Amino acid sequence: MQLILYSKPGCHLCEGLQTKLQQMETLKFDLEIRDITTREDWFEAYQYEVPILRQQLPEGEKTIPRPSPRVSVAKLEQILQKYLS
Repeated sequence: MQLILYSKPGCHLCEGLQTKLQQMETLKFDLEIRDITTREDWFEAYQYEVPILRQQLPEGEKTIPRPSPRVSVAKLEQILQKYLS
């Protein structure tokens, strides 16, 4: 499974979500970090929305609802397992 995190430098919410995703142990996925400041189309689309978590599918990307920044790693794992199944 491929997940994409749209992020930008200095975004503490982005950094927090990235850290929690990297700490997960039971849910296996590849995580790609995309810095929205490196492409104009990403910046226009997500400048006020980051962090954005999306799943890469054969037909394109699907947005995953953003979890609370206070969610624990275990709870985030549960949310993603339910949403991605």
